[in-house]
Amino acid sequence: MPAVVQLDDIHKTYSSGEVEVRAVRGISLAMHKGEFIAIMGASGSGKSTLMNLLGCLDRPTHGRYLLDGIDVSNLDSNELADIRNQKLGFVFQGFNLLSRTTARENVELPTLYSKHRRSAREMRDRALRCLDIVGLANRADHFPSQLSGGQQQRVAIARALVNEPQILLADEPTGNLDSKTSAEVMGVFQQLNNEGITIVMVTHELDIAHYCKRNLIIRDGRLVSDVQVATRNVAEVEIRKLQEAEAEAKLTD
Repeated sequence: MPAVVQLDDIHKTYSSGEVEVRAVRGISLAMHKGEFIAIMGASGSGKSTLMNLLGCLDRPTHGRYLLDGIDVSNLDSNELADIRNQKLGFVFQGFNLLSRTTARENVELPTLYSKHRRSAREMRDRALRCLDIVGLANRADHFPSQLSGGQQQRVAIARALVNEPQILLADEPTGNLDSKTSAEVMGVFQQLNNEGITIVMVTHELDIAHYCKRNLIIRDGRLVSDVQVATRNVAEVEIRKLQEAEAEAKLTD
């Protein structure tokens, strides 16, 4: 199967005055349709830079990046923006929802920038379908302040799905959530992945990485480990364990 992502000897160097920072140093790898990948590494390892390159938010200094067969390494800013809108969906740690806009309207936003113009009804229907996928169709008219942290992250996932991207990129999507809510959000990702959506996620939490199928570890800008997850966490099982532990704690109290 052709790779959805192909990185060939990717480097990224930043200059700060006379100092050069080699954030990514010669990473080569392939990602295929239907994979669920976690990128891990310590602060300063280069994982966030790699995620920015994958998301076409930055360009490599050297090397070639093929996204769905398109060499995006040397595209200009407008072309990169089109690629991001058409082929990539983004989920962030901080949700990045507009506070005065309903869940449905937040999900609709990426369709406003799509090359494929849609009617207001088409945008609304597409947003409602995406909210239904993440289990929030009944919260479509709620504002972010009326939603829990987990619900806000589900809205952010629905927004990332609305333009039917090739890849869903998630940057620390559970970083602001408690254990039970994190498991619920990972359950949404596992469900989407089971339906064939390719997901790449940055996380510093090993237990969260174990929900994925493949783990990459970055150190000093280099890929030092690339392994398939032998025993994955299953969201439904982990949620049940947390509920049982919570019930037992209440009995003890």
